[in-house]
Amino acid sequence: MRPLDDISFFAMAVQAASAVVAADTADAAVRPESRSALLSHGDRTARAVLLLHGYTHGPQQMDALARDFHARGYNVWIPRMPNHGTNDPQASHRGSVRGLISYASKGLDIAAGLGDEIGVVGISAGGILAAWLAQHRDDVVRRLLLLSPFFGPASPKLPGPAVRLLSFGYARGLLPDRRTSRGYSLAAVGRYLSIAQTLRTPPRPSGLRSIAMAISSLDDVVDTGAATSIPRRMAEAAGIPLHALALPEALGIGHNTLALAGRPDAGELLSRYVRLYEGVAAASRGDA
Repeated sequence: MRPLDDISFFAMAVQAASAVVAADTADAAVRPESRSALLSHGDRTARAVLLLHGYTHGPQQMDALARDFHARGYNVWIPRMPNHGTNDPQASHRGSVRGLISYASKGLDIAAGLGDEIGVVGISAGGILAAWLAQHRDDVVRRLLLLSPFFGPASPKLPGPAVRLLSFGYARGLLPDRRTSRGYSLAAVGRYLSIAQTLRTPPRPSGLRSIAMAISSLDDVVDTGAATSIPRRMAEAAGIPLHALALPEALGIGHNTLALAGRPDAGELLSRYVRLYEGVAAASRGDA
């Protein structure tokens, strides 16, 4: 029989998640497929995971991975990032660093009530927030998986001084916002990068039991060096190995390593991501 505290924490977490989903549902601006989602087994489980989607995306980016985790016995929480998943294509350009940190922290608070062991998976800009949680909420986060983590833009597209300009001038509204060729807001990108900059300092020891990352060889969006070096330093600080997976060019997968719909190997790739999350080293072929 589970302790009453576990039961009450689970009930409160479900109530909080349900309120978020209800708010998304009541908001006509939020696309139905982009609403926050809770995949629950109806009781507190041994393992729960928080999934953080990327910039300009919504919770549906995590759908297939969420179902895989749930089928393996996890309770899963996928909150919608502020200003994302709406009918306004410009909405995701708005926001604040404080709002992003609050979003991630509240997501983790809910996930913490859903299971005994808590972990976080983040993709692209969501990977920045996932890594931030692992460093600043290390009393809760035990497992971490970073998919195509956007700790910096691909160089030589953007030199160091330009990155600092993004994370300071544009992120703080000191410079008028502009759009990249991909339609990204420099102000929005700058806000994520200002959080990523805090992760470049030597990380402190944490309670992580496993840390992993996966990136595609065809990724032309992120700084692949930072995508590996930052989680490696986090792993060293925690005294655990980093499980890294480099998806080969032959797979034809770009920056969005979860864009697997219709692929015959989608199930296999999702399974590999989950095994990485659980601390199982990737097969030798394709390892970073």
